[in-house]
Amino acid sequence: MAKRPGGELATRPLHFIWIADCSGSMGVDGKIQALNNAIREALPHMCTVANENRNAEVLVRVLAFSNGAQWHVSQPTAVANFKWQDLTADGVTDMGRALLMVAEQLRMPPMSDRALPPVLVLISDGCPTDDFSQGLQTLMQEPWGRKAVRIAIAIGEDADTEVLQKFIGHPELKPLHANNPEALVRYIKWVSTAVLKSVSSPASQAGVISSGLNIPVPAPPLMQTDVHTSADDVW
Repeated sequence: MAKRPGGELATRPLHFIWIADCSGSMGVDGKIQALNNAIREALPHMCTVANENRNAEVLVRVLAFSNGAQWHVSQPTAVANFKWQDLTADGVTDMGRALLMVAEQLRMPPMSDRALPPVLVLISDGCPTDDFSQGLQTLMQEPWGRKAVRIAIAIGEDADTEVLQKFIGHPELKPLHANNPEALVRYIKWVSTAVLKSVSSPASQAGVISSGLNIPVPAPPLMQTDVHTSADDVW
């Protein structure tokens, strides 16, 4: 543990939570396996970013939602020790329940007042089947819920982008659209590296979307929009 004043700077916890849709539709066209592969591929890059900022302790968790919600990885785990465990798909889309469970973990305690703003990444391919509004309201009632950097990734054309935009809560930042595995890999890597770096050391960042946001969020990667893109779309 780093020392307090008089010695090294103390590390500040940075909680990074994947909130993953595991409904039955995620099992169609290989979406859930593509998500598993994308996060697994991004982890080494995430570790590199975490190692570059010794003043932030990056702690990762995973919440899966389908019929209800459950912690897939329940303990905040240092990114260097984090091992991805594959998600499986089945059931409905109880997104509201997922946000209620995240809100419980962002209270103080268990959260520390010394923490950096959490990063919440919501990934979904459909529409909520429960009370999303209540879940979001409960999340936003928590100070760390309001301060969190909230990112959303829409998988496929059937994702409810209006709901995902409400989760993000800032007009400057839009849901990311992943219509194929390549796009999903790029967006997952961006969240795991560029966003993580900005939150852990915001003062050093440039070229960001900053208006109205707690933390300067870097611009997301641009995807090709030429005539060949539609042929490559699989979702």
